[in-house]
Amino acid sequence: MTDEQLKYPTGKFVPPISFTNDDLHHWINDIKILPGKLRQAIMSLNDAQLDTPYRPGGWTIRQVVHHMADSHMNSIIRFKWALTEEQPAIKAYLQADWALLPDYRLPVEPSLKILEGVHQRMVALFESFTENEWSRSFKHPETGDTISLKRNLALYAWHGKHHLAQIINTIKGF
Repeated sequence: MTDEQLKYPTGKFVPPISFTNDDLHHWINDIKILPGKLRQAIMSLNDAQLDTPYRPGGWTIRQVVHHMADSHMNSIIRFKWALTEEQPAIKAYLQADWALLPDYRLPVEPSLKILEGVHQRMVALFESFTENEWSRSFKHPETGDTISLKRNLALYAWHGKHHLAQIINTIKGF
């Protein structure tokens, strides 16, 4: 595989042009099942395997799992800001720098538990959304883009699959 294929095994995120109710239900289900799929994929890995990068120069499986927890915690906050404020500007964070912090060396169980809880709460929110709530949005400070909650759902459904594929591809190499 090329470095680009290793980096983006499911392809880069392409924002949908339109959103159907079936799309929303599919993406909500992706969010619902991700924590279980992730746990199943990594449950038998030892520390040496968890500390294997998914590509040369890339994060380790352990860092990817911790990143997913951080990213999805940030995501639910962004959803909640957009639900309770008029087009809020979200806070970006330096993901690569976070991956170097000491908590990224912890066992993965705390991050798996975070993902399970955050995803359960996300699904409860998403399943209650009206069309008006799905159309709410926030502003991204780095790009200036206005992001609808529908688009953000699609992004995070992709994000989970993207990182899970990185992990699964790495495990296949063991």
